[in-house]
Amino acid sequence: MTPPSDPTDEHSPDGPLLIGRVLDGKGGGRFISWQDAQDWQPADPGEVLWLHLDRTEPGRAHWLQSQFAMPRTTAEMLTSDDTRPRAFRDGDQLVATLRSINFNPGADPEDMVSMQLWSDGKRVVTLRRHPQQTPNDVLAEIDAGKGPVDAGALITSLAQHMVNRISRVIVDMNDAIDRLEECEFDRSDNEEMLAEIVAIRRSALSLQRHMGPEHVALESISRDAPDWFEKHDRQEIAETIALLRRFIDDIDISKESAVVLMDELRSRALARSEKTNRRLTLVATVFLPLSFLVGLFGINVGGMPWADISGHPSGFWFVTALCAAFTIVTVYLFRRWKWM
Repeated sequence: MTPPSDPTDEHSPDGPLLIGRVLDGKGGGRFISWQDAQDWQPADPGEVLWLHLDRTEPGRAHWLQSQFAMPRTTAEMLTSDDTRPRAFRDGDQLVATLRSINFNPGADPEDMVSMQLWSDGKRVVTLRRHPQQTPNDVLAEIDAGKGPVDAGALITSLAQHMVNRISRVIVDMNDAIDRLEECEFDRSDNEEMLAEIVAIRRSALSLQRHMGPEHVALESISRDAPDWFEKHDRQEIAETIALLRRFIDDIDISKESAVVLMDELRSRALARSEKTNRRLTLVATVFLPLSFLVGLFGINVGGMPWADISGHPSGFWFVTALCAAFTIVTVYLFRRWKWM
């Protein structure tokens, strides 16, 4: 169920800078180096600076405070390992932490990777710890001249790409459930099926736990974003929120489907076990009166009854017939009472 791995971010030799672009307000943008990004000011109306940084580089919090005059608590949040999705407005600044699916090699998708975001309408700074594909997707659109035109559009584009990538995991999860539903439950590899179902349910629970706060964070952006977050940006983020809500519903359905499959598999295993126990009980019940007769006549101790008495040569056959009669009567009663 693990999707193919994605390429990592575009790495730059300029210190912590992974991606640097100046949006031209028309969908395109030009490259900017780490040195040129220091104390950057827009040369033309509509220009927006986007810096995508590696937050593991030392000194990032201090640089953010000095470069963008942001509060210390905000700078520390943007560079900390507290990655729970959230968003809030600080004056004319927007601060957010968002999560996306982890498609890095060797990682489970539900592990998630986080991206911290800050913007004042003219500058957008995103930070990450682990490689992500989402910034590369937006970068490709900018370099093709079809990217976001302002800071609000850049934020909504990042959010859209992060949410859209969830669909890959949901499709794989649903395909796995459909395949399991078509399988025979009386196979010898039921333990493997149960393990796979448990893994799907665990993945669904993990994704649901992470996507819930993500939904709340995006709603906070839509509701409380500064004025530079324009009406069309709010409409686009609202569409992303609706899409994420559908994905959360799909995850919930996948989780419930996994529970149904698990219950059916366990109930069939329990039914097979009860059937086996019933057969063993019936066999024991059939042989119980026979054991009683054998013990009653002392066959286990002193040999066949009447065998040493003259005139009773048929003791063996008498006991055998008696045992057969008991067996026939027992089977007849069990069938009449529908016990077998």
